[in-house]
Amino acid sequence: MVEFFTLYKLIILYMLQKINSPLTNSQISDFFLNKGYTSYFKLQQSISELLEANLIREEVIHNRTLYHLTEEGSQSIQYFQNKVAPSIKEDIHEFLTEHKYKLINEVSVKADYHLNTNQEYSVRCQVMDGDMPLIDLTVTTVTEESAVSIVNNWQEKNQTIYAMIMEQLL
Repeated sequence: MVEFFTLYKLIILYMLQKINSPLTNSQISDFFLNKGYTSYFKLQQSISELLEANLIREEVIHNRTLYHLTEEGSQSIQYFQNKVAPSIKEDIHEFLTEHKYKLINEVSVKADYHLNTNQEYSVRCQVMDGDMPLIDLTVTTVTEESAVSIVNNWQEKNQTIYAMIMEQLL
């Protein structure tokens, strides 16, 4: 039988391969914890070991961590995916099918800010389609509070803003 930590790692790699998009720590945790596969701490250890082995990479954006499958991770899961039981694969497929739009939308909408050389805050707002931006907008504001507000509002209002910009430009 496959060692449990190895199985957890293979499940994570398999999920990332099947959705072909990054996943947040929260999204991965939701799957594992709702299915009762393992504890939060064992899952975090598995993620940490995948990062150390360069099978996944992380991208930190504001207060979210996104996990991407690396080329090495893709090769590993192709070789070892037979070690994941068909029932677990079915659970993964059901989870991804049921939540696919929500999962992809959560990671394709990005916003972050930083203090620029003028001592103002540059806020970068994006909507991604895979690795390609549908919109990549940077605005500058004078206070950190307004930068945080823009980041938070981008999650909710990005579709309306994108539609308005496209309407004005076309």
